[in-house]
Amino acid sequence: MGSNLNSTSARVGRIIRFIVTCLVFVLYMFPFYMIVLNSFKDKRDIVKVPLAWGTLGGGKKGFTLTNYVEAFQKMNFLRCLLNSFIITSVSVALIILVSSMCAYIFVRKNWKINKFFYSLMMFSMVIPFQVVMIPLISIYGGQLNMLNHRATLIFMHVGFSVSMAVFMYHGFIRGSIPLSLEEAAEIDGASRPRTFFQIVFPLLKPTTATLVILYALALWNDYLLPSLILTSKDLYTIPIATKLFQGAYGNQMDLLMAALVMAIIPVIILYIALQKYIIAGVVAGAVKA
Repeated sequence: MGSNLNSTSARVGRIIRFIVTCLVFVLYMFPFYMIVLNSFKDKRDIVKVPLAWGTLGGGKKGFTLTNYVEAFQKMNFLRCLLNSFIITSVSVALIILVSSMCAYIFVRKNWKINKFFYSLMMFSMVIPFQVVMIPLISIYGGQLNMLNHRATLIFMHVGFSVSMAVFMYHGFIRGSIPLSLEEAAEIDGASRPRTFFQIVFPLLKPTTATLVILYALALWNDYLLPSLILTSKDLYTIPIATKLFQGAYGNQMDLLMAALVMAIIPVIILYIALQKYIIAGVVAGAVKA
């Protein structure tokens, strides 16, 4: 009798959790659904029948791709997409390369200066960007005249992001990469760089994939730092162009929603391609240092 009650209560609990999960999912996805839905509709239809597809509900023009074509041209989307792709891909590649090598040295070399620099990096993680924002822009812009360059933005992205990446790589290397593999490679005559790139780095794939996702999302969607560094229209990234597009075409919701959908498509593609590594990478990178 008791076992039947326990199984019934467990089944009811699973049903309740499933219902709550579905409700949370619907609430979370509803704004995204509305943006996608209305990006294919005329502005008058958006106002009149915001929840209807096509000509359902009294829409006049129905389903249309004109919004995407017009937004693509007025936003100069191809140029913005190229700028975002160059800045994000180069920044993420440098973050992965520099932080993995740095963490490897911190773990394998028991130097006192390594402990000092590692502690300094961990301390820098708690400093908000807003604290150094004005002095940083003042130095690079007023004194060094290095603003309005992709290279400057990439350099800053790497500098602000490498600490957390080192922390995650440090925990994974220390807890999951056996030293015996490196010793065997050294006996076979492999140099330290070859050992790292051919033995150690391939084993860091879960953490690397997680960091690629985290930083690709963060840097692709970053608005504050690029808006401070990039002032030329030819260098605008997608978030900056979207914000300016919203200001110029704020009353044209059909074009604005089409622009928003185009802005998030690349990130969704990247997330889908690397999603299987997320859980494994987060768990592996959380190993206590």
